[in-house]
Amino acid sequence: MTTWDTVIDAVTLALGGERAAGRAALDAAWAGTGEGDHAARCVLAHYLADVQDTLDDEVRWDETALREHASVGEADLAALGIPSAAGLAPSLHLNLGDGYARRGELAAAREQLHAGRAASGSLGDDGYGAMIRQGLEGLRERIDEAERAAAADHAP
Repeated sequence: MTTWDTVIDAVTLALGGERAAGRAALDAAWAGTGEGDHAARCVLAHYLADVQDTLDDEVRWDETALREHASVGEADLAALGIPSAAGLAPSLHLNLGDGYARRGELAAAREQLHAGRAASGSLGDDGYGAMIRQGLEGLRERIDEAERAAAADHAP
């Protein structure tokens, strides 16, 4: 069974620049979870997405993170210093929307942008909240630009 200490250690390794070792640790932590370990699976999938070799694999993990988040209880992430599970939702939507945008799936990307913005009220007025809000604004700009380029390509 995967503990929060195992999750934190794996995430720390992945964020510390040890991509291969971090991925192996995240994979091992994932393997130690069960179907009902939604909080741990949400966090692990969120970080597993960032260490994938292909965009499709990254998007699949981002989709998994968001799917698991739907079953995370409000206080289930408190062990990680996240007082409200709702505070993670905007980041999950941002990451998935970014993946969809990079795949050229602009309608799906915009849906995630709207969902992220709708959930952004749960963000604090701190550095993390500002970073996610900036990320959502950047995603909006990238989607708008891609839509303008696509329209120009199809103009008579």
